[in-house]
Amino acid sequence: MTSPGLAERSLLLHGLGLTNLAVARAAVAHGVAVVASDDSSPDSASTLADDLGIEVVLGPSADQLDALVAGVDAVVPAPGLPETHPLFAAAAAHDRPVLSEFDLAGAWDDRPVVAITGTNGKTTVTTLVTAMFERSGVRAAAVGNLETPLVEAIARDDIDVFVVEASSFRLAHSRRFAPSVGVWLNFAPDHLDVHRTLDDYRRAKARIWRDQTAVDTAVVVAEDPVVDADALARADAPDAPRFVRVGLDAVIDGRPVPFHERDGVLVGVAGPDASPVDLVAVADLWRSLPHDRTNALAAAAAALAGGASIDGVRAALVGFRGLPHRVELVGTSGGIRYYDDSKATAPHATLAAVSGFESVVLIAGGRNKGLDLGELRRGADRIRAVVGIGEAGPDLLDALAGRPGRPADSMAAAVAAAAELAEPGDVVLLSPGCASFDWYGSYAERGDDFASCVRARADFEEPT
Repeated sequence: MTSPGLAERSLLLHGLGLTNLAVARAAVAHGVAVVASDDSSPDSASTLADDLGIEVVLGPSADQLDALVAGVDAVVPAPGLPETHPLFAAAAAHDRPVLSEFDLAGAWDDRPVVAITGTNGKTTVTTLVTAMFERSGVRAAAVGNLETPLVEAIARDDIDVFVVEASSFRLAHSRRFAPSVGVWLNFAPDHLDVHRTLDDYRRAKARIWRDQTAVDTAVVVAEDPVVDADALARADAPDAPRFVRVGLDAVIDGRPVPFHERDGVLVGVAGPDASPVDLVAVADLWRSLPHDRTNALAAAAAALAGGASIDGVRAALVGFRGLPHRVELVGTSGGIRYYDDSKATAPHATLAAVSGFESVVLIAGGRNKGLDLGELRRGADRIRAVVGIGEAGPDLLDALAGRPGRPADSMAAAVAAAAELAEPGDVVLLSPGCASFDWYGSYAERGDDFASCVRARADFEEPT
């Protein structure tokens, strides 16, 4: 990632969550003037005002917000600020650029970045790539859409490469982000409560490659038609990056896929001559659902392009044990296996989980993000029964009408209903396809509640 320097010498930070707190500290450290605002009154406001001496305006009126924008060189919105927010209209009216933390980090630090985006799988692949670097003796940090923003991590001098989980919220407002390696995993409708349109969401994801040049690498999951089509169009651009395709088949749409699966082994290419190499036997992976294998291939391609060793890649793939709340086996009750996939907050993610089983009693629902729950009908041949939870529970039951279904007004009731509906050969899968914020503070809290309810069953058995 190049480091062009920061031309803007004053910033308005709107939305005072974790990321903009980190931006404020980094900006002050780099001599950039900062003013901050928020639509509510978060506890972080006093931190900015008292510790950093930053002017903070809470609940600004339209005129106040307009004046704040006019008085700075650029604005930095909090990730996830809806694109309909008046901040963006004010920035356009005053011709002020909208920046992300990625722009600022790139201006202040020139160490290499491997960035991963996609509707699903970002955290898993980010974690895998980080482990691959570490197993290769390369000091790496997983940052971005995680506990540590990139703009905060660059203060560390003990890191060789940053592995960035790049959400659409950050990418949408990045003007000059050029990762050394950019990975786009997949695309499906999501976050329409933030982005104006589905095409705006797609364009945000596509920015992962927009500023890359011929010295950079773009990793393409060729199984996804949106991702592959964007790569094909970008490949013809002047100074395009080097595109590396991954997927389960060796040939997709008539074009070769160097990283693929062959005879139960994940294979790829490595070295200056792109020599074929065996990466890992599928049987040695922590789990082998189709998206697990694709994620493993994408991580390997990214890490190898970023300088990891073959041995480091192999060791990480064999040693990885998955992440919580992602098709995680909780245990068995009455001969039925129960899986926690609470991280699935969109129908696309639920479908990916359902595809790994023959017959599912699905617990789904929550707060819809403006998405079409009817997409779940594409997995109807594997969904034998359904339990609807949360605000979207009734809509979910309507979308999957024609199979046994019940509503539930608590997670305990949902688990009990699923147990009654389950038949031999079924699995019970919590894969909500919706956000958690109607009943819970996070998807992790939702998944923990599900696991607690399952473990409370009289005949519960821990997984072996």
